[in-house]
Amino acid sequence: MRFSSFTYLVGQGLHNLRANRLMTFASMGVLTVCMLLIGAAYLLGVNIDAMVEYIGDQNETVVYMNIDASEEQIAAADAAIRSTEHVVGVTYVSPQEVLTIYNDALSDYINLEEAFANDNPFYPNYRVVVDSPDNISVVKQQLEQIDGVYRVNAPLELSNIFVSLQKTISYACYAIVAVLAVVSIVVINNTIKITVFNRRKEIGIMKLVGATNGFIRFPFFVEGVTSGLIAAAIASGVVCGAYYALCRWYAENPTNLSQMFGGQLVPLTDVWYYIVGGFAVLGFVLCGIGTATSIRKHLNV
Repeated sequence: MRFSSFTYLVGQGLHNLRANRLMTFASMGVLTVCMLLIGAAYLLGVNIDAMVEYIGDQNETVVYMNIDASEEQIAAADAAIRSTEHVVGVTYVSPQEVLTIYNDALSDYINLEEAFANDNPFYPNYRVVVDSPDNISVVKQQLEQIDGVYRVNAPLELSNIFVSLQKTISYACYAIVAVLAVVSIVVINNTIKITVFNRRKEIGIMKLVGATNGFIRFPFFVEGVTSGLIAAAIASGVVCGAYYALCRWYAENPTNLSQMFGGQLVPLTDVWYYIVGGFAVLGFVLCGIGTATSIRKHLNV
């Protein structure tokens, strides 16, 4: 296609946007609303997934060393624990530190430091943080093989609950996104078909005077792509702007519940490109290709 023909067809497509602005606004409006719903469902799923993961990461695995473990055994165990795969955090707690913790917690009832001044019954231990609840069971088995380890307490049941909850919520939110995407496709496709049907005579005349199918389709394609990208830009601006405001409000109004879930939402900087890119692809595919293919049966003149 020559450049002059290309610019002419692009100009015709943009002209059609203005000439058929009522149907253009209708399709853009429907697509924008669908994108807003999809964006909201996506952000909900991402944040719930992050919150569940945060709660799961707070569960510590406690590695108890033998009460009579030597300094050499503790040092060797320390190196072995820190080098264990999937372990991302290790904190050593001496028997005296354990005694102090319990003494502070029970100070209103008893002085444990005096009671156990000459016979500390607590075990030296390590508080281990695993990178994912999925890996706690594997890490527990590895830690139990380390020389000098007396017992390993791992929140296996709780981690299984978090993993199941995380997967269930993620699948549910992504299923909502998929359903809304299908609804968008159906609604937009019907809107496009109405638009093309209203201009079937124009298509027939162009076909009768010798215009090729590609020549006829291209202005419709440009019209559809432009309206789809405009709808994507509007939806991206609304979703990103509203989410940014929500993140600021959430951070400036902390509650006990929000602190339990990590104190903040997933930053906009981590998700905006998925939103903008996804909306752009959705607008291009639904409106651009949808418009070009919807005129197929009207080309048989």
